[in-house]
Amino acid sequence: MRRKTFDALVSTGALVVVAVLIIAGALLSWGHSFADHNVRTQLVEQKISFPDKAGIVAQKDAEITKYVTPYAGQQVVNGQQAQVFANHYIGVHMRGIADGKTYSEVSGQYIALQASNPDDPNLATLAGQRQSLFMGETLRGMLLNAYAFWKLGQIAAIASLVSFIGAGVLLLLSALGFWHLRRVTPDAEVLSRLGARTPAPVEV
Repeated sequence: MRRKTFDALVSTGALVVVAVLIIAGALLSWGHSFADHNVRTQLVEQKISFPDKAGIVAQKDAEITKYVTPYAGQQVVNGQQAQVFANHYIGVHMRGIADGKTYSEVSGQYIALQASNPDDPNLATLAGQRQSLFMGETLRGMLLNAYAFWKLGQIAAIASLVSFIGAGVLLLLSALGFWHLRRVTPDAEVLSRLGARTPAPVEV
């Protein structure tokens, strides 16, 4: 194959890939913007805030102190804050409601006890735990969904940056390819490794 033809094909192919990477980068950037904006809008509307430093200290919990203190007094407006509030604030309080049991477990106990002994005084306690766990798990689930959506947006932002960098590198290489094409003689050939080997001498 002529070297000029090879350079033209490779350089043109690189330009096509550049266009694809630019389009992908733009779509990924839009995805990041969409996810970030929607998560922020929804969280702002819920008006959830971390307790202030005095409130954190008053709870005397090592996990809350460690993870929540950096956000003391802040409103939950992004995915990272939502994850901390869900796992290290709501989660901690939920574990203290019924010795670490989940809503499903407590609800099962409540239903079974109500069926077997509707006058049992423990029903009121189970009913309160059941309601608290239901509300806690619902809010925690909503916040963790917001975190997951936000995290996907962050990954899209990184992928967008990588796409634009890749497009820039390929654009430079393509330009070098076209520059080299203009310097190659018309009769230059592309030699493969096999073709470039020196033929073995023939005995006479």
